[in-house]
Parts: sequence; structure tokens; C-alpha cells
Amino acid sequence: MKISVVTAVYNRVETVGAAITSVQSQTYDNVEHVVQDGGSSDGTLDTVRALATSSTQLVSERDEGIYDAINRGISRASGDVIGLMHSDDAFAHDRVLEQVAAHFEDPAVDGVYGDLQYVAADNLDRVIRHWRSREYSPDLLAKGWMPPHPTLYLRREVFDAHGLYDTSFDIAADYDAMLRYLAKGRITLSYLPEVLVKMRVGGESNRSIERILRKSREDLRALRKNGVGGFGALVRKNTSKLGQFRVKNHAKNGLKEETKR
Repeated sequence: MKISVVTAVYNRVETVGAAITSVQSQTYDNVEHVVQDGGSSDGTLDTVRALATSSTQLVSERDEGIYDAINRGISRASGDVIGLMHSDDAFAHDRVLEQVAAHFEDPAVDGVYGDLQYVAADNLDRVIRHWRSREYSPDLLAKGWMPPHPTLYLRREVFDAHGLYDTSFDIAADYDAMLRYLAKGRITLSYLPEVLVKMRVGGESNRSIERILRKSREDLRALRKNGVGGFGALVRKNTSKLGQFRVKNHAKNGLKEETKR
């Protein structure tokens, strides 16, 4: 089984090297790293090229934003299974993809996900928020549940059957896609109960009140579009995060969702 890891990146010279090294350190040996660069000008491309191996597939071209870039990367991927590695994130350990692949040995499994840690921007070992997920059940969607998107790996057939990311969403295309795959596509998920990815804090979704309100509006649109729920589900989605935080005064870091690359 070939696994494609897609990284959409734009001007992340300080962190993209660690993300690439994290992919290359995986013990699973059939991995393709698809890097979709948006035309970086800060040295990102030099770093990617310096670290590139025969399994690195790099394209640099202008895009229409993070979700358009991810869509381009997925379209170029040749793997049987596809997942994401954001340009400032890292795998929690070097056996993540080996364990993901083991779950896909069951032909009934369409997707695999695990737990996620938000960590300090300058220290991957300092945990800000620990997102412990749970076994998936369809009734959880109306309660605001979702799998941690950076940990989610899907068979290629899921994208072929149910589409890529809807770029009319500026912030919440990941949430919309997961609701579409789960509520409409009724795909089967397998839960890997451990931390798979460490995500650095700092990003777009919560950088201002306007962005927070826009994120909420887009989440609500995704819920209604996919026939999952409405305002009540949105409230439960947001309040469910409160128990995940490890430290106080985290807000100054600007916790990211999916719109930083």
C-alpha cells in the first residue's frame, strides 16, 4: 500500500524543514511526499529542494489559498491512501504511518484517524491542548464531533467518490469535507487511540474577532449543507474543546485550525 502525504506550503522557511524530516523519518517505506508550494519567496523552496529525496514530488505555482493548494496536491498524489502534513506540524513519532497502514489492512476501513496535540510554536514538547478523540459513531456528528483533521488518512476512493475540498469555504472547508464524507458518504472510520500529529499554535482562524465569527458562520453552513444539524451542534462543537486545554493564557498564541500552511 502506497501512502501519499500532502503538504501545502507558502513562505514557511522556519518550519517546513521539520515537517519534511518528520515525513522522511517514518518507518513505513512506501511513502510519497507531495509538496504543493504556492510560490514561496522566503527560502522555503531552497529548504524543500535541499531535503528532497526520490519520494518527494514538488510543484511550485500560484494558487487560490490553502484548500485550493491541498486539492492540487491530492490531485497529483499517486497513493492508495492520502493524508496531510501541514508545513509547521510534525508526526508524534516515527511509526505513525506504519500503524495507519496496519489499520487499512481491513478492506472495510475507508479512513483512519487518531489524537492530536497542539504544541507551542517554539517547542514541540510543550503541549497547549490535547485533543483526545474517540471511536466514531454517526450520531456524534450532530453533537459537534469531528475527527482531528490533521490525523485523518483516507483511501483515494473517498476523494474520487465524494470530492475534494469546497474552496467556497475560506476557513472551514476541512469541516465541510469531513461532514460530507461521514454524513453523506457514510464512510467507515477506524480510530487509532494515540497522538499521531503535533500541531504548532499560531494561525488564521482565531487571529481576530472577525475571523472567529467567520469561522463559526462557515461551520454552521457546513452543518446545514450536509444535513447534520444547526446552531445547537455548533455550540456543542465549540464547547467540547474547553476540556482539551493544558495551560491558561493560550489565547495570545492564536490557536490555529486548518488555514495556516
